Parts: sequence; C-alpha cells; structure tokens
Amino acid sequence: MQSTTENKKTTPTYTSSRNACKLCAPLGASVVFKGIEGCVPIIHGSQGCATYIRRYMISHYKEPVDIASSNFSETTTIYGGNRNFVEGINNVIKQYNPKVIGIATTCLAETIGEDVPGLIAEYKQANADNAELPVFIHASTPSYQGTHMDGFHEAVCSAVVALATKSEHTGTHLNLFPGFVSPADLRNLKEMLGDAGIEYVLLPDYSASLDNPFWKDYHLVPEGGTPVDRIRLTGSARGSIEFGTVLNKGALAGRIRNTNVLTTAGEWLESHCDVPNSRLLMPIGIDGTDRFVETLEKITGKKLTEKYSLQRGRLVDSYIDGHKYVFGKRAIVFGDEDMVLGITSFLREIGIIPVLIASGGESGFMKKELKEHVGDTGADTIVMNGTDFETVRELAETLKPDIIIGNSKGYYIARELGIPLIRAGFPIHDRVGGPRIEHLFYTGAQQLFDRIVNALLEYKQEHSPIGYKYM
Repeated sequence: MQSTTENKKTTPTYTSSRNACKLCAPLGASVVFKGIEGCVPIIHGSQGCATYIRRYMISHYKEPVDIASSNFSETTTIYGGNRNFVEGINNVIKQYNPKVIGIATTCLAETIGEDVPGLIAEYKQANADNAELPVFIHASTPSYQGTHMDGFHEAVCSAVVALATKSEHTGTHLNLFPGFVSPADLRNLKEMLGDAGIEYVLLPDYSASLDNPFWKDYHLVPEGGTPVDRIRLTGSARGSIEFGTVLNKGALAGRIRNTNVLTTAGEWLESHCDVPNSRLLMPIGIDGTDRFVETLEKITGKKLTEKYSLQRGRLVDSYIDGHKYVFGKRAIVFGDEDMVLGITSFLREIGIIPVLIASGGESGFMKKELKEHVGDTGADTIVMNGTDFETVRELAETLKPDIIIGNSKGYYIARELGIPLIRAGFPIHDRVGGPRIEHLFYTGAQQLFDRIVNALLEYKQEHSPIGYKYM
C-alpha cells in the first residue's frame, strides 16, 4: 500500500503538463524510417512539425537529416490534404528518388480524419504504369495519443505489416527489434551477432544512416539502413527478439490495424507468420545481457565467442573496484520507459538506490514491469508514468539524489541541485557524441558504470575543502 507521504509527493494539485518528459510521436517514427535503406520520411501535416523533428534529430545525431512535409495550411486543414499529399510525394520522388517513403501523420492530419492508406492507394492507382514507384510505409502517429516511443514502435510494426512475407519454410535467420537505442548500440549488436555467425534481420538499423563518416559530397539519402528485401524475410525467421517490455502499450497501439489488441512487430509476426517471439528487458548491465545471451543461444544453438566472456569478466572486476564509491548512493532516472527500466536494473546490481523512476510514457505499466522484471528496488522508490520535468524537479528537492541519469532535458534540474547529470538516451543536445553513447550489453554497462563512478568522484573531489589526487 502506498504511504500517505508518497501520495502527497506524487498526487498533483494541477492538471496541466509542465515541460513534458516526452517527445512527439512522428519523431519516433522518423527515426525508424531513417533506419530503413533508401527511405525518406514525410510528415503529413504542418511544416512546423517537420522542422521540430529535424531540429531535435540534427542536434542529437550531429548529422544532416532531411524530412519532407506535406505542408498543411489553413485551407488544407479545412478541405483536406489530398493535393498536398500528392505534391509532396511527387517532389520527394523527383528530388530524392527514394526506395521507400515513410509517412507519419501529425495531430492535425489525424484530427481532420485524413485517410492516409486511402491516399496511398489512390496515388498508386494513378501511377500504376510507373514500375519504379517506391515502397510506401504509413505509421499513424498523432501525439495526442502517444509519445515518441509509441510512434517509434508503430513505425517498426507498420514496416513489418507492410512487407513481411509468410513462408512455409523457416529460415535460419533471427529477427532483432532493439528499440530506440543509439547507433553505437546497434553496431555492438551487429558485431556480437556477426562474431557468433548468427544470420539476422535488424529493424531499424540507423547505425550508419544517423552516424556517418565524413562526406566529401552531400548524400541526399544516406547509406545504411535495413533493406526492404530483408524486412520481407522477417515473416520466415526462426524467431524474434524484442528489447523492452513496455514497447507501445500506450494509446497508439493497434490504430493502423483497426484493432484494440496491443501489437508490436514481434507479436504481429508471431500471430500472423508463426514466428516465435521473445521479449526481454533492455539488456543493460550483467543480468540483462546474460538473459539476452542465453536467449540467443537457445534460439540459434550458437555460442558467443570468448571476447564477450572477457568483457563480462572485466565488467565484474570494475564493479568490485568501484563498489565502495557507488553503494548506497541515490539516483533519479528519467526517460523512455524501457530505457529507464533497463538502467534501473543496472543500478540495482551495482548497489545504487533509485529514489525516483520517471517517464513521460503513457502506458501505465512501468510499475508492473519494474516489479516483474527488475524486482524490489526499495520501499522508498517512487515510480511515475506520464510525468513532466517540473514534477521531477519538485520531487528532487526532497529526495536528495546524488546523481541524475537521463537525457539533456534534465540538465536544469541537475544544475539547480548542484549534482552530476549522467547523460543517456535521447536527446543529448548539450554534448557531442550522443550517437556514440553505449547503453547495452557488457561494454555499454562498462561505459555507464565508469561515467557514474567518475562523476561521483569528481563531485567529491571538487567539493572537498582540501582536495586530493588519489582515491
């Protein structure tokens, strides 16, 4: 039973959201579309929505990001966006010659009831003589019914629904749906699978398209991404693995499939193509990574190389070395629900107490998933869904954390409290290297552990009246 004190802390006296701890649904869909080979995203709605998304993605990834818009106006809002839709598609095909066009709808387009599947069908019929039309993928992503994570998972599922082909013959490959992680995490996952000789389909894969090497000449459509032909193979895989246990359990789930059933890409493939699905907590830390490795070996029958045993051993050794600096420290963790749950699992195994676990995600399942997959985090831990940064700030004043872990949007809280912010997740606006932050597997936990320990040591050193050079 929740204590009276905790109820006072978490029961708001207002109904407004103050600096929401989430981003817009079409942004999440746009990230997925950038992880499909040859894909150009189109935001069916106002120009401002596309500009907002470009601004956030460019600031985090430090890469040029082209996102088209159907450019709604007052007239379009009243009479519909059919003409804008057609002109937008034609312009994108003319300028970019894409293999795929990913269409995400905004609040405005959804509010006026735009039938995007119908518009796509009409466009294909009108251009039936064009054998080189791109593939169209549509994700229904109104932000008034979801966050960027809902949009992300809707786009992944939409791509699978549009392209997956069921087969009587099971392939040797494995489907991997890693969720909204960094390009560095995706590269590590691909290296791990490659070292073990495991054939796979990774969706999305923006490890190159959103973290490119230097270009001498500008690329209209960056290289990289999951090829369409590979996405078709998801329907004949030997199994699927999804990272995350919340995924898109928010209000968006199932919209484009006209059903109230909560559906992810892995669930859809299991029910429509008989591809067994495994869902894991985001593999951050030793326990989470061990579960992933065990699942990989069970499905494929292949073992990881000794390189990963050595990584695990070094991580255990570093836990021992740094234990006295982190044990009993108090942390606030905020961000995407699945990322927050994964980081909380990691904190639990290194001895840090999560005093507040917060997300703007709207599933309402975070406390349940925490109990089921992470276990007891302490009687004083507060878990909040659908929250905002001002609520986090108010609670932080009384919770007295030693560190905050989350994205750049929490910086002003850390600054006000005078404690370190360990940057993780998306977006990272105030530092370089956001795409290169590792979160997953043994190497990601090693990075995260070292950054936490060093931040605590630096704080102690800077606040010492005498200073010291050795720990």
